[in-house]
Amino acid sequence: MALVFDIETVGEQWDALDPTTQHNLSWYLRESSKTDEEYDYEMKELKEGMGLSPLTGFIVAIGVYDTEREKGAVYFSAPDTKLKESEEDGIKYEPMSEKEMLEQFWRVAAVVNEFVSFNGRGFDAPFLAIRSMVHGVKPTKDLLSNRYLSMQRGCAHIDLMDQLTFYGAARFKKSLHLFCRALGIESPKAGGTTGDDVAALYKEKRYRDIARYNAGDLKATAALYRRWQETLR
Repeated sequence: MALVFDIETVGEQWDALDPTTQHNLSWYLRESSKTDEEYDYEMKELKEGMGLSPLTGFIVAIGVYDTEREKGAVYFSAPDTKLKESEEDGIKYEPMSEKEMLEQFWRVAAVVNEFVSFNGRGFDAPFLAIRSMVHGVKPTKDLLSNRYLSMQRGCAHIDLMDQLTFYGAARFKKSLHLFCRALGIESPKAGGTTGDDVAALYKEKRYRDIARYNAGDLKATAALYRRWQETLR
């Protein structure tokens, strides 16, 4: 069994940060920006990118997908709502807090020996590790032991971005969408939603839409994994 995993994240609100944190994050922009317009642009990028760091962002969805059974689950945040557990197209949707998401993810991970992601080593796994530490949740598997499959210990973590760019040797532009497009796999981005839209969806309380988008990422990654197994593994 191989378990595909993927997360969605949202950043804290800039205005809610204390002055020291704001200064720590932005002091260099005034010095590096040559014009007021450039400074305003860089500040906008900074504020919109808060969800890219586990120190200024949090997880709003964690998805898992069993490639053998072709079934999965998305644990997602839905604060101040009465959303209940549901199931669609082989995916269970379960609303819960970030801490509960992490606890559930590591419970599932405990019985898995092969994990699959797209850019999971660069983003998802470190984010999961740090947010687990924030909540005092102990990970059950080391998803970051080594970048190279032949040197990993404890469990295998197949980061398809690493594998399909040959550990960075290939310098072409890469994304899950581009690989899916080239290989004829349905991309979750084809419907117009991307990871950049998650923060806006969360603000609009469209929590189930975030969960469905995550499920699309899971299925696309699983399909890409199968193609990699068949041809390049």
